[in-house]
Amino acid sequence: MIDKLTGLNISEIKSGYIFDDESEKYICNFCGREFQRGEIFKNDDRYFDAEKMSKIHIQKEHPKLLELLMSYDKKLTGITENQRELLSMICSGMTDNEIAKKMGVAASTVRHQKFSFRERAKQAKLYLAIYELAFHGSETNRGFQENKDEIIDIHYGATMVDDRYFATKSEEEHVLSSMFLSLEPLKLSTFPAKEKKKIIVLRKITERFEKQKRYSEKELNCILKEIHEDFATIRRYLIEYGFMERTNDCKYYWVKQ
Repeated sequence: MIDKLTGLNISEIKSGYIFDDESEKYICNFCGREFQRGEIFKNDDRYFDAEKMSKIHIQKEHPKLLELLMSYDKKLTGITENQRELLSMICSGMTDNEIAKKMGVAASTVRHQKFSFRERAKQAKLYLAIYELAFHGSETNRGFQENKDEIIDIHYGATMVDDRYFATKSEEEHVLSSMFLSLEPLKLSTFPAKEKKKIIVLRKITERFEKQKRYSEKELNCILKEIHEDFATIRRYLIEYGFMERTNDCKYYWVKQ
């Protein structure tokens, strides 16, 4: 889910849904519920068009949108636990004095933090504009030539993010061509020892699994055996590097998102 959210614009994230031009559907960002444009939907003995029904769906099914967005890892939001608590109280309409009393701080401290939030928001807007202009200019000036220097996105479940996770498309292509006998069907020649190569290989293997589907250990092993004989090692690293999660009894596995 987080990969999808980070690819949206601010308005789409705040509204909780997107409009897909190709299918002409309004789609919930969080549960995937779809509302076809042109259809009429019934809600509490009243009828609404697709866009209005999308808004009603968010209000009814995902009312705590702020809490939901702030629940993501700090490395994605940049918000600490204390800041999250403060933002929730601000959203609820509490006054500075009420917030200060609940948090055990001075009202001036609350006002200073609110000022800091505002300044960070201003900085974020300017940074985003600069970033988009720079990279859009790069794409425009490069024309239709593929940018092999582009950095690959770090997967959501990544643990202890460091230089191991920073790889370009060019590096990825090189690793995939040298580590895999075949990409279709997926056949791994040898499991790499170097961390950066290991992560690239595991990312590719993860693509073999459907998101939001739970696999039994037997199903997982069968799929991994088709890729490489040392399925146990691959399975362990898929968990260790945050590509997949599993139940405490190790009976079921799924792609982390």
